[in-house]
Amino acid sequence: MGVIKHKEQRVGIFIDTQNLYHTARNLYNARVNFGQVVKDALAGRALIRAVAYVITTESGEEKNFFEALGKMGIEAKTKDLQIFAGGAKKADWDVGLAVDAIKLAPKLDAVILVSGDGDFAPLIEYLQVHEGCQVEVVTFGKSASGKLKEAADEFVDLDENPRKYLMGSGHPRRERAPRPSGS
Repeated sequence: MGVIKHKEQRVGIFIDTQNLYHTARNLYNARVNFGQVVKDALAGRALIRAVAYVITTESGEEKNFFEALGKMGIEAKTKDLQIFAGGAKKADWDVGLAVDAIKLAPKLDAVILVSGDGDFAPLIEYLQVHEGCQVEVVTFGKSASGKLKEAADEFVDLDENPRKYLMGSGHPRRERAPRPSGS
């Protein structure tokens, strides 16, 4: 199903950063080029807001990443990693992302969700039915939820051209064969 994209269309982009980060690392042993993802998803339309939902760690090593997002015109919303008494860790922005998308929806014609998380399927349906938004999902198809793909007005599979959207090795992970000895 094709969607209509024109330059006056008001677009909001909501990035589930952890989802994309872990998918790129696990599938390709690489990092995501968020600037390229946003540029291609926007497709020349009017960007109202682009927000990346990010987890901060105690080490603070993500500071440079936040600065890079800002230079790309992507707002970073941060939340601390929760560590529970038993050592379990929780880092989840799903509700925050969903609430922001719903709050901003009246000002948008299209919502672009950058995530493969099937938990967002009800959000997509809500935005379509109650807000009249066109909802596009952009992520790596190999790890995307079928429910998410089905609910979206358009699904853009980053796996179709992974090198365009990755930094680092950009090659699928595979077991290395032992090197022959003596050569």
